[in-house]
Amino acid sequence: MPHTTSQAIAERIEDLYGQPIAALEAHADTHPTGTMLAALTSSHTDLQLAERNITFQLQRLRELAHPEREIGKFEAGHLLDCARRIAESVATRDAHAKTVSAVLAGLHRVPAAPSPPSAAPAVPASAAAPAATRTR
Repeated sequence: MPHTTSQAIAERIEDLYGQPIAALEAHADTHPTGTMLAALTSSHTDLQLAERNITFQLQRLRELAHPEREIGKFEAGHLLDCARRIAESVATRDAHAKTVSAVLAGLHRVPAAPSPPSAAPAVPASAAAPAATRTR
């Protein structure tokens, strides 16, 4: 099952910073606090974790509820636990996605600054200003 939410967020972070998410995460690991990049990559990681847990719990729920399996008291407890964990992970995923999307919507990539104009060639002092002549 593809994790489209975390992939979409990763693409938006990559567009904003102009680098692959893996490189951005490595950079954020060296500067773990106090930067927007660290906050975004941390939230992206939390989002991925929630999506992986949804996938895992869905697979487990399907195994437990397989038509050939008998559902007894023990299995019923596991079914309920899987359903609860799925609900928690979906809520976590949605909360992270909403927050990160709102932050990303408020950030914009700054275009590269134009190079400064080349300096004009130096003008010799004698040519810069005509010599003042004295008249008396």
